[in-house]
Amino acid sequence: MRFAPIIACAVLLSGCNFKAVPDPALSARDTAFMALVPDAEFDPHFARYQVTDPTKEQPGTIVIETMERQLYLVLPDGKAMRYGVTVGDEAYGWKGTATVDRKAEWPAWNPPAEMIKRWPHVHPMQGGPGNPLGARALYLSDKGRDTLYRIHGTNEPEKIGQAASSGCIRMRNIDVVDLFNRVPVGATVIVR
Repeated sequence: MRFAPIIACAVLLSGCNFKAVPDPALSARDTAFMALVPDAEFDPHFARYQVTDPTKEQPGTIVIETMERQLYLVLPDGKAMRYGVTVGDEAYGWKGTATVDRKAEWPAWNPPAEMIKRWPHVHPMQGGPGNPLGARALYLSDKGRDTLYRIHGTNEPEKIGQAASSGCIRMRNIDVVDLFNRVPVGATVIVR
């Protein structure tokens, strides 16, 4: 009966304006690395869906609703892609507007000095399945200055839908690959 809640949610959502979206194509490296970080069971509310756009922002804009734990990529024709996310816990949350300054596949992680001061056990890591940034990262800047916040994958997919990060926006690896493929450098990001 472990799938009963999922089936019940699917029945409840069947009357809503949701459209499931196929997974993006993956490279051989993506497939191998992602197999080492199996997806955890999660609430279907945080699955990737095409929905009616609730943001009213311009197409191409990324909107993160921190209280909902949802990220929306605004599409043309009143639609949006909706993804479940992990957001910053209360002490580390961030709100504002930024720009996607650069994108990286299986990025290296270089924790900022503030994080190392809080947690001396963290250290820089090369990209890969054990790296906290996961499969992709979108680096956010504010007027050309690095905000130190990222939209990135995770090696803790069981935390999607929670406020558990140090301020960055975490996504399931398959979802961050999908977003990465859809969003160009220069896209606007609004965190509410």
